[in-house]
Amino acid sequence: MVRRGRSCQGLIYRAFRAYLRFVHDRFFYRKVYRIGNENIPSDGTPVLLVSNHQNCLCDPLGVLLAFKDRKPNVLVRADVFAIHPLITGVLHKMGLLPAYRLNFDGKELLWKNRDMFKISEEGLLSGGTLLMYPEGMHQDKHWLGDFSLGYTKMAFEAAELDDFQTEIFILPCCNHYSEYYDIQNDVIVKFGTPVSIKPYYELYKAKPRTAQRQVNAVVREQMMGMMLNITDLGNYKAIDFLRNTYGRKYAADHGFKVNYLPDKLQSDQALFKKLEDAKVENASSIQQIFDDALELEDELKKLKIRDDHFENIPSWGAIVMSVIAIVVLFPVWLFSLWPNIFIYKAPVLVMRRVKDKMFHNSFLFGISVLITMPVLYTLSFILTWVYVNVWVAFIYALALPWLGLFAWYYRKYVVRTWQNLHFRRVSVTAAGCSVRDLRNRIYERLNNILK
Repeated sequence: MVRRGRSCQGLIYRAFRAYLRFVHDRFFYRKVYRIGNENIPSDGTPVLLVSNHQNCLCDPLGVLLAFKDRKPNVLVRADVFAIHPLITGVLHKMGLLPAYRLNFDGKELLWKNRDMFKISEEGLLSGGTLLMYPEGMHQDKHWLGDFSLGYTKMAFEAAELDDFQTEIFILPCCNHYSEYYDIQNDVIVKFGTPVSIKPYYELYKAKPRTAQRQVNAVVREQMMGMMLNITDLGNYKAIDFLRNTYGRKYAADHGFKVNYLPDKLQSDQALFKKLEDAKVENASSIQQIFDDALELEDELKKLKIRDDHFENIPSWGAIVMSVIAIVVLFPVWLFSLWPNIFIYKAPVLVMRRVKDKMFHNSFLFGISVLITMPVLYTLSFILTWVYVNVWVAFIYALALPWLGLFAWYYRKYVVRTWQNLHFRRVSVTAAGCSVRDLRNRIYERLNNILK
């Protein structure tokens, strides 16, 4: 019998995790919603976490930071361990383990999975926590890809090591992002209800594959209910545009808080279901709306205006006040650029060599939190100490991250002010009126169909 224990978080791990969570929750994201943490079984219970995968290393990071007692291990794509030795070391310290895949790493490397899976199964059985991504790779859309049954195979094989005496749980979880790219967006990390595989032990002994498929069906159904799963990939672009434009109105009309991501997620789920139901009744009408939505999106991009401008037309008075604020705060912005502009721009240099855009935020967070922030903030502290005094240096060092946020929002404020000014000029042109009419027609048809 395998001896069960508790997953231990050492002092160094706890300190590093606290640092990561502080930067992650306070600066990298605007708001992090952790939902269903009470569903996580107590420490010492074997738990196999299964999650959707939509944002590379940001996905496991969001899940890992949700745990207070456990130290989960995570099986992730092996190629991320080849980026840099420093990053590799940090990944191992955080509990990330390489998983080799046939389509990406080649058949000759698959043998390495055997020992890694054996270690993972023994750790799981001893009361540990393991996170896996059954989709096999990250997606670039809000949808749930096909599942490999490898995670169910691992769970049952772990139970088999102990002659099926230990109860093992599979815990569905998901990440949902307001935006995939850049900082100061919102994210949801949500945990579902634990699924015990103990009731399937006898079936597994007789029909292993059948038991795996039945467990997978239960887990997948839970996960689909927790996330936004836009299954109509052929019309994904149009649907995604509509949920980010008309979806705001739909949410407000149906009692959802538009700026509260958990509510917006529920609203988007309901909107997509309504569109799917309407497509069954009148496919041609819905398809025409999708086509017109793509046309509207293209026209908005050509005119460099946003859809929400039509809802809240900026007044000239507000624009003038914004310009005054920009001028007054300009010196503060210049002061806030050091060293934050280098912290933000450094990952961009790395990303130029990476084709997969979904790695953008992973590099932005990883390079910032591991290299540029500690190095440049420490350098700023030392220079201020040498040329001023230690107390000013200490206060300045504490203020640097907040100055970085100020620099970020100041830039956004400038862009937004220019957009407001540009909209007032474009909205009265023939092209602007044409876009407004197209938008009104789409919204009116959606109101009639989805009422």
